[in-house]
Amino acid sequence: MEVPMLTEWLIKVGLSYLLGSLVGGLLVGRLYGGVDIRRLGSGNAGGTNALRTQGKAFAFWVMLIDIGKGWVATRVLAPFVIPGLSGAAGVAGVGIPQSHDWIAVACGIAVMLGHVYPLWYGFRGGKGVATLVGAVLGLGPALLLPMLGTWLVAAVLFGYVGLASMLGAVALAVAAALGAWEPRAPLVTFGMATAVLIAFTHRSNIGRMLAGTEPRARRLWLFGLRRGSA
Repeated sequence: MEVPMLTEWLIKVGLSYLLGSLVGGLLVGRLYGGVDIRRLGSGNAGGTNALRTQGKAFAFWVMLIDIGKGWVATRVLAPFVIPGLSGAAGVAGVGIPQSHDWIAVACGIAVMLGHVYPLWYGFRGGKGVATLVGAVLGLGPALLLPMLGTWLVAAVLFGYVGLASMLGAVALAVAAALGAWEPRAPLVTFGMATAVLIAFTHRSNIGRMLAGTEPRARRLWLFGLRRGSA
C-alpha cells in the first residue's frame, strides 16, 4: 500500500473510531441531568436499555445519534477527498467511490468499535446494532431489507431483542454473500465481521437466554401478546 493511501486509511478509520466513541446514550444522558444509563437496567448504553429505563423520547435521540454516526462514517468520511491523498475514482453500484470501497468498510467497522469501546467513556459503550444500521445505510441501503426484516420476524417469534439483533446481523452477512450486491468482496467482509462483532457484544444476552433470565419485549412478542390478552 502506498504511503498516501495508508495515511488516508489511518486518518479516516481513526476519525470514524472517534466519531463512534460519541455514544448517543451517554451524550443524551448528560443533557437529561447527568443520567448514566450504564448504571440502570441492563447496564448497556444502547437504545434498547435507553427505551426501557428512560422512555421513548430519550431512546429516539439515542437511536438518531447512533444510527447517524454510522451513516456519516461510511457515507461522508469514507469518500471524503483529502487534498494530496485521495485519488479520483468511479462510482460503485452502492454509491461509494470504487477505489474507496475497502476504506468505507473499514470506517464502518471502526465506527462500530468506537461505539462498543468508546475512548471518551472508559471503553464501555453499547452493543453496536444501531450504529450497524447507520453504516449499512451508508454502504448499501438495500441490504437493510433482509437485515431489518429478519430482526422483526425474530423479535415477533421469540421476543428477544438481543437474539433478533444477532440474527439480523447474520442475515446481513448471508444477503451480502448470496445477493448480487456490489462491491461484493468488501460487503461480504463487512457482513461477516459485523455478524461476529454483534454476536460478541451480545454474549451476556446469550448467557441469560440459556439461563432463562433474559427479558422479552412483550409488545413485540407474538406469544406475549396472546398471553396478555388471555
